Amino acid sequence: MRLAVTTVSTAPSDPGSGVRVWLVVSCIGLALLCSNPSFGQTSPELAMRDFSSGQIKKGVRSIGFGGDGATWGNYGLVWRDAGTTLLDYGDTAYTNGNDFHFVAVGATSPALWRDLAVYLIAMTETTNDVQFKLKSPGLGPAPTPVAGHGTDNALFSKIALPLGHGVSAGILISYETSHFDASSVAAPDNTIRYETYWRPSGGFGIAWQPSKRWLVGFRALLNNDLERRTDSLGTTEGLARSVELRLGGSVSPWEGALIDVGGTRLEKRNAIAGTHTVIYEPNVGFEQALFTRRLTLRFGVDETSPTAGLSLKIPPFNLDVAYVRNMARSRVDELFGTESNSILATFTVDYGAIHRGH
Repeated sequence: MRLAVTTVSTAPSDPGSGVRVWLVVSCIGLALLCSNPSFGQTSPELAMRDFSSGQIKKGVRSIGFGGDGATWGNYGLVWRDAGTTLLDYGDTAYTNGNDFHFVAVGATSPALWRDLAVYLIAMTETTNDVQFKLKSPGLGPAPTPVAGHGTDNALFSKIALPLGHGVSAGILISYETSHFDASSVAAPDNTIRYETYWRPSGGFGIAWQPSKRWLVGFRALLNNDLERRTDSLGTTEGLARSVELRLGGSVSPWEGALIDVGGTRLEKRNAIAGTHTVIYEPNVGFEQALFTRRLTLRFGVDETSPTAGLSLKIPPFNLDVAYVRNMARSRVDELFGTESNSILATFTVDYGAIHRGH
């Protein structure tokens, strides 16, 4: 993945902005080279979120583009989507039959004070009868085959506005609860339930676009949950926390094209499992708009997952579709299976354009 640092080769018209972006990319490369990833089993109800809410926070365009939430998925750029509504759908299917799917509906306000915009989206995720191995005191000393199902419900709000000189800033406010019920395959009466209770969570992003060719961004996401596990030995509670930091840069080497390079640092702490994990992963993507931007094709690598996508724009409508191979592998490892395929889609309606047309 170090080659990503050298993909941006076209000299910018503004040498100062080029130097700044190269500094950003160099810092990302250094972080990746110094990474020391470690893994620990994730609670199933929290792992589910990497197939739904974790993707919604980036957006389908960014997912197909390598998942760099610091640039074109930055919270600070939400004001550019003022006056739109959307419908989201996503499905992650493992080759062993495990399946996770979600639907979401959202809307962004018209441009308000100083072009400020407020975005709201509600989401629900469900599963089929998922089978995997789970380790818990009530199930025994070793990972035990279990079967069960889970649900994740969330409400998010993003608020963003331009600050001038190409700088935009935004915040994310999130409310999310999850649960997962499972039972031992060998002894169905031996059950276990994981559930989370909301604690203040959110994030922020800042993006700087000094020219149409360049974009640099940073995004932070802070998640907090009170987790409760109930099995045959009783109930245990503890905090589950994560801090996700993203840094990235994007350049347009020619008309309609974008090259995107970023890095992600994710730190997780889980009191019930007694785990502390840290991973560093790259985000790399390429995008090309065609036919006067009516069709856009893209591909990339989101951490360890290959991605591809397209956008079809027929004003006032826009359809974004993304494909991900082994989504969130670096985060959930092989908890639910070894191979998966994910399809995500967003259908957007520009109601502001419709209103202006009348």
